Amino acid sequence: MTDARFTDGKDADALRTIGEVARALGIKQHVLRYWEQQFPMLNPLKRSGGRRYYRSEDIRIVDEIDRLVNQEGYTLKGARLALEGGKGSDQEDEGSGRSDIVPQLKAIRRRLAAALD
Repeated sequence: MTDARFTDGKDADALRTIGEVARALGIKQHVLRYWEQQFPMLNPLKRSGGRRYYRSEDIRIVDEIDRLVNQEGYTLKGARLALEGGKGSDQEDEGSGRSDIVPQLKAIRRRLAAALD
């Protein structure tokens, strides 16, 4: 992982605690724990006492979940299906949990941004 948000001096592939990941990505720790329950592919290492250590792959998954949910408007179920490779066909998109209004809102946002430029 070569993410510029991690300026902690650690190697790109070093393990990071939940606190380090939360600070770097701007996501609360309790949200990361909840996402672990909702996304089976997000499975950081857990050591004695339940301390979590995120690998670079875990951080990439968290970043992708954040993008799908908070930027693209997916529901958690829809984001999980997308990460599992469930997006592509019309039938799968309908069941993805993504609101039909999201693409319309994005188009409006693009038009407004273009008008302001």
